[in-house]
Amino acid sequence: MTSIILLSFFGVLNLFIGFANSKKSLLPLALLFLAVVFGVNLFSWNDPQSYFNNMLTIDNYAVAFTGIMVLTTLLLVPFSQRYVDDRDDNLAEFYSLLLFSLVGAVMMVSYENMLMLFVGIEILSIAMYVLAGSDKKSLRSNEAALKYFLMGAFFTGILLFGIVLIYGATGTFNLAEIGAASAATDGVMSAMFLLGLLMVIIGISFKISAAPFHFWAPDVYEGAPTFFTAFMSTVVKTAGVAAFFKLMAAAFAASYATWFPTLVAITTLTLVVGNIGAVVQTSVKRMLAYSSISHAGYLLMALVAFNEHSDSSILFYSLAYSTATVAAFGILNMVKTQRGGEIYEAFNGLGRTNPLLAFVMTVSMCSLAGIPLTAGFFAKFFVFAAVLQDTNMVWLVVVAVILAAVGIYYYFRVVIAMYMHPAENLPRLEVSSFSTFVLIFITVLTILLGIAPALVSDII
Repeated sequence: MTSIILLSFFGVLNLFIGFANSKKSLLPLALLFLAVVFGVNLFSWNDPQSYFNNMLTIDNYAVAFTGIMVLTTLLLVPFSQRYVDDRDDNLAEFYSLLLFSLVGAVMMVSYENMLMLFVGIEILSIAMYVLAGSDKKSLRSNEAALKYFLMGAFFTGILLFGIVLIYGATGTFNLAEIGAASAATDGVMSAMFLLGLLMVIIGISFKISAAPFHFWAPDVYEGAPTFFTAFMSTVVKTAGVAAFFKLMAAAFAASYATWFPTLVAITTLTLVVGNIGAVVQTSVKRMLAYSSISHAGYLLMALVAFNEHSDSSILFYSLAYSTATVAAFGILNMVKTQRGGEIYEAFNGLGRTNPLLAFVMTVSMCSLAGIPLTAGFFAKFFVFAAVLQDTNMVWLVVVAVILAAVGIYYYFRVVIAMYMHPAENLPRLEVSSFSTFVLIFITVLTILLGIAPALVSDII
């Protein structure tokens, strides 16, 4: 709860600071605010507290995922240096919206009442609608914001209607009480309950860009400014998957046999669409958008497994995926800004002109592909191990492994461009010392978790 209060206070405070003429102070202050929230959040470990008549609970699950989301934002903010250099008039608003969106994300991982879930999703989503269209001079950005808003509003309506149907069937919004009502039916649930459950699954699947409700993601991710695309593909996805698992575990565990086939179908389709779609892309940014869809599929595999290893698998995967994605989008943002393109050819010769950036990008691509000695390898390993607890789902792991091999192809296209293609008079990328430090930190963390995954994998 302290994290929510601090994020809200810092968001408002940041708006007032924005009235000052100095824009350069906003970036270090945003980092300071996030660092304070990250530190304060840790004090809630092993000290569960409930608020608002048990509508919100800050337990170890919430603290762990809040830590990942705040850390991801903390690592991402340094790559907004371009907005500072350009003296963007809306810089204070950008940072405040990021802080406000984190309020919604924290609520999504700590709710105990479906109304609080809905409020958290709306706080997060409304901020992202604005940020997706923040580049007002870009037609692509305006189109992305409009698509995201219209489709998001439509699927939010589906989610809300599903919540209402579940309330009509059980008489409560509380997760524990819904779970008790579901268990009391001995597997025979009303049509209202089943329809509500289906609509809730559809609504949250849209938020995490799971197929077949993914169709907005490639266009929105491509059109939105790269900095905010990185936030959407990491923090928003982490919050969505964590909220999804919490909902199914707390409210619908007794209905597992009912929703299992639907979620398996969504997971399989998400893996196929994400990986196959990424193969045919010529833009690295659009490839990363489809990659984000495929990783939603791997995260959903842990949810489908639905055993004692699921929560820790989702946590480790979220951290590994988020750190690698922040580095990838950070370097992509530099390439686009200084070389003027997002296609694979824009990375040509980077291994010669800037070996450090090329190495960081290589580690990032290897982690996303699941190559050993990176965090991404153990992230996939833990998910597959969780699924293999059920011998009837070996086929799903086989499908996932095959598609992971497909992923190596499109991730390594970036590596090949950096090391095997000539630069062709492309400029050497200039990187600030602080961004360099952040990239090195991400790389060290990615390799460290690839060597000693137990540092994170067993904390919840």
